[in-house]
Order: sequence, then C-alpha cells, then structure tokens
Amino acid sequence: MKFTDYTYTRPDYALIKEQMTDLIEQLHQTTSANEALDIVENITKINASIDTQMNLWHIRHTIDMTDEFYNEETKFWNEHLPLFEELTTAYYQAVLACPYRAALSEFLPETFFMLAENKQKIFSSEAIPLFQKENELVDQYRDLIAGAKIDFQGQTYNLAQMAPFAQSTDRAVRKAASDASTAYFASKEEEFDRVYDELVKVRTDIAHTLGFKDYVEYGYAAMNRFDYNRDMVKVYREEILKHVVPIVQKLRERQAKRIQVPSLKHYDLALEFLDGNPTPQGDPDFIVGEAQKMYHELSAETGEFFDFMVEHGLLDLVAKTGKDSGGYCTYIPDYKSPFIFSNFNGTSGDIDVLTHEAGHAFQVYRSRWIASPEVIWPTYETCEIHSMSMEFMTWSWMDRFFKEQVNKYKFGHLAGALLFLPYGVLVDHFQHEIYENPTMTPAERKATWKRLEELYLPDRDFSESEALNRGIFWYRQGHIFASPFYYIDYTLAQVCALQFWKRTQVDKDETAWEDYLRICDLGGTKSFLQVVAAANLESPFKSGALLATTKAASDWLDSVDDATF
Repeated sequence: MKFTDYTYTRPDYALIKEQMTDLIEQLHQTTSANEALDIVENITKINASIDTQMNLWHIRHTIDMTDEFYNEETKFWNEHLPLFEELTTAYYQAVLACPYRAALSEFLPETFFMLAENKQKIFSSEAIPLFQKENELVDQYRDLIAGAKIDFQGQTYNLAQMAPFAQSTDRAVRKAASDASTAYFASKEEEFDRVYDELVKVRTDIAHTLGFKDYVEYGYAAMNRFDYNRDMVKVYREEILKHVVPIVQKLRERQAKRIQVPSLKHYDLALEFLDGNPTPQGDPDFIVGEAQKMYHELSAETGEFFDFMVEHGLLDLVAKTGKDSGGYCTYIPDYKSPFIFSNFNGTSGDIDVLTHEAGHAFQVYRSRWIASPEVIWPTYETCEIHSMSMEFMTWSWMDRFFKEQVNKYKFGHLAGALLFLPYGVLVDHFQHEIYENPTMTPAERKATWKRLEELYLPDRDFSESEALNRGIFWYRQGHIFASPFYYIDYTLAQVCALQFWKRTQVDKDETAWEDYLRICDLGGTKSFLQVVAAANLESPFKSGALLATTKAASDWLDSVDDATF
C-alpha cells in the first residue's frame, strides 16, 4: 500500500474516551497479571490508532498548508490533542499503580514507566485550555512561515526556495537575497512578536499551573531528560564557548580567504567556496535513485529499509508553494511506516537532510518490534545521534551525489558540524533566559538574542541589516516557537556523531557500524547516556570528551588545503 492510500479518519473522541475510561477502570480493578497485560495491549492499540491519525493529519497538513480539509482538521487536533493526553495520563496513573508491574514489564520497557512518571508531573486537566491555546499559537507561527511569498528577480519564492540565492557566487545577489528574506520577517515583525509573546505567557502559565518554578523546569521534565539537568547543560554551553568558538573563528577566517572578501558579512556566510558550493549533480529522482543504491551497499539492513520507503511512497522531499518549512521524520504506527518530509532546493542541504532524516527513519524502522508508540522513539537528544551519525556513516558514498565536488562537500559538511555547535547552544541559552524572565518585552527579547549572538557567534556581522542587527534572526528558528528546548539535543548528538565520524573515517574502526545498528535496534528502551554507552561512545558531559572530539575534526580540516578548492 502506498502512503497516498493510507486512510485518514478523524478519531471519535467520545467513543475513545468511553473505551479508554472503561479499560483504565478495569486495570485499576484487575486481580490477574494476564488480564492486566491484555488490558495494556488493548489500550496500546487505541493509542497507536490515535497516533496514526494524528500523524496522517500532520504530514498532509504540512505538505500543503493551503489544503482546506486538513486546515479544518487542524482545529480538531489543536482542541483534542490535550484531551487525548488527559486520557493517556489517566492510563499512565493506572499502570504505575498496577500491582503486576513485573508482568507488564514483559511488554513495556523500563523507560515507559519513567515516561509515565514524568507525565504525572507535566500534565493536568486544569491546564487543558492552556495546551489548546499553545497549539493554536504554534499553528499561527507555521502559517506565517508557510505563507511567505518573496518576490525576487521577477519570480515569487517561499523561504526554502530562497536558500540557493544565499549561496550565489555573486555577492550582490547574496546580499539582495538576504535583504529580501529578511524584509519578509521584518514586515511581519509585530505578528512574530505577538505570537511568541503569547506563547511565552501561556507556557509560563502551564508551568505554574503544574507547580513548576518556571517553564525551564517544566521543559526539562517535558523533554524527558533523565540523565542530565540545567546545571550540567550550563557547564556544557561554557565548554562550547571555550573550546569550539575559537575553532569556528578560525574556520570563518579561512572562509573569508577562500571566497576572497575582506571580511565576512552576514550574507556571505552561506557561500563556502569562491566558485560556488557543492551541489547535487542531478535532480530529486537522481538523488533518490543514488540513495537507494547507497543504502544497499552500506548494509543489508539499510537496503531493505530504503526499499520500503521508496516502494510505499514515504518520501515527500521537494520544496513547493504552500509547503511547511524544514524537514522531519515521523512514524505511522498502524502501518509500521516511517515518513520523511523535506524541502529539496538544489543545494548540498538536500543530501544532508535526506541522510539525516533517513537516520531517524532507519532507527524507527529497526525499532518496530516495540509495540508501545511512546517508546518506539528514544528521547530527542538520542534520536539525533541516529540522524547526525547517518550523515557521516554515508560519507564513503558522497561522490555518487557530488562527483568531482565531493571533497568540497566533505570539507564543508565537517566544518558545518563544528560551525553549528555554537549556534545550537545559543538557541538553548536564549530560551533559558526568555523563560527565566517571562515578563520581557519583545524588544528585550531581541536585545537578549543580540547579546548572546555576539557571545557565541562573534563572526556574525549584521552591520548592513538594521533588522538583523536588532536581533530578529531567531524568528526563522521554528524550534523556538514550536518545540521549546528541543535544540541543545542537536549539539549533544553532534558531539556523539563526530565520534562516529572519527571512528569510521579516521580510525577505520570496523565495529562502528555494529554499534550504530545496536542503538537503532534499542529504540526508546534506554535513556540517553545508556544509549551512548551501548554505542561505545563517550558522554558529551564527560570531562575532555568535547575537546578530544572537536580537536579531531579540527585537525582533519587543518590537514586539508582548502585553497585548492
């Protein structure tokens, strides 16, 4: 069956509530381990069905945000997701109170019980109107992004389609493209500020309603950060500042020399090489075809997986009008199908996003043995190990996509991993300050971004853009609006992925793939640091791990004569 044939049916909330309430009551009353297990399996099927329909709506809504049917369904989900969450929370309470936990553990891994315990802290029926309001505001942000229409060089583009112009070898074109994209955000400044201001307030109300000191404390619980806390993250951010920012400064100096500009302006950052950035040497069909060959050669497991994705039409890859921005992977439980969404635009990012999201999809494909939808995925920072490491696991095949430009691609890709780390912790630090000081005005938030930007990204010169110089760059970072605190995860995973890069590309460690496959099979049955240990990697929080990892990448880049590109 193709994805286009997967059936979307709006769930009948009243019927599901009746069924769930009855089953939960049975679970409270059961006097048999076998009966308890049967009840949990039945509830799991209901939750998987809800998850299936929610994902089908979300995928089809983001593919075409002008589709009237799925726009109407958005209203249903904004209202009912917290109501379904209320039922799930009651189920978790019953599971935790069940005297037959040992028997249930044959079906539910330990992390399920950890998630269930956390859910008791982060959800309350009293907060349902606040969660509903939050969902509405996030959708307003998505509408602002998807609705961007930028007139440039006689054509109209969305934000994703403007990316190639940012990499033009003509500096005037780069600047004009940056000005045009920035002008859109500046023209909607009041709307972005209003949406975010309301989000900060409603999220703070959620935290206070649930008894948390602030939304930061709530956010860590909501992200299921079992192995680390905000103090550990603060020390980690300081390590990035100390060890990585100087490396980034050196890379930016090399970039300025390569593209022959006296100093890098903000509109120069996306151009890596004087004669142009590496680009895929073929259209989207070529990319998918080469990816299919690549995954067959990488391993039997990845070959089987990618065939499944292609044959079932589980890839929507190309940027188009009305489509949401970014890229993601999700999972449709009733069809046991991962789904990859992206916005190909003819840049090297097309390959990055494909291998990245394929890493997510491969993990969840390998984890389909896990029945409970809550733990088929690991926690977010663990998920990103699979995706970011897959980008490096496929390095040996990059010549298929870039041909004679492959060395440029590898240099830019590895450099990009290091360049990302300070930005990633900036996004995290910004959100800590915002939610620790929720009464900030929009102007104060922009000033906060600007101050932190200068700390972590001293290479950013916005002097030729009044709007960016005021600190509005963060408007385009969707995670800040839609997935608060989901960002430090990328940097923690990047440090882990760089270890896999070193093992495969420098050390030629033949056990690296075996370790990678092992953690894909684990799914969400282990916590972050347990997965790191299972992969034979060092924790990013371990003293010296960050320095050793980033130095290995920096040394490799130093060994390359980029003047020859």
